Amino acid sequence: MTWNFCPQCATPLKMLSAEEDGGLKERLRCPACGFTHWNNPTPVLAAIIEYRGQVLLARNAAWPGKMFALITGFMEAGETPQDGIRREVKEETDLDITALDLVGIYDFQRMNQVIIAYHVVAEGQVRLSPELADWRLYGLHQLKCWPAGTGYALADWLRSRGREPVFFTPEENAARRRGLAH
Repeated sequence: MTWNFCPQCATPLKMLSAEEDGGLKERLRCPACGFTHWNNPTPVLAAIIEYRGQVLLARNAAWPGKMFALITGFMEAGETPQDGIRREVKEETDLDITALDLVGIYDFQRMNQVIIAYHVVAEGQVRLSPELADWRLYGLHQLKCWPAGTGYALADWLRSRGREPVFFTPEENAARRRGLAH
């Protein structure tokens, strides 16, 4: 989201420097009322779902036909990351988490996000939310990582399982994003 106007007084925002933590920092600020747009990263939760001994990847309904990835969602106010990942997995797949472990925290600057990734073991019957169009199960040897965001979490998790991750080549990744390969 691009901020153009102050949400407090509707004055056009400008890139202005101000003293912060012992130094000057340039941010979008309101020259009239002093409002600062902090532009802090948004916490996003990601789940590497182990289901029936394999990894469940899903395709967002808005994505090209063959692009599958981890279950993700925004953390909500008032919930812990662990509660949030339980909620996201339940909302998007209807699965119940029986075990969860933190994989890591990943910087995703392109989207101004911080990804908190978990490995979860889940059970139940998969019923996708309208956000998701399809799902597939992959054995560890079938998984390929993508060179961004949650792909790095998947790579770290594979390493923790004694498998050196394989990443999509730039050409494969471009084809994957266009929906030509998975």
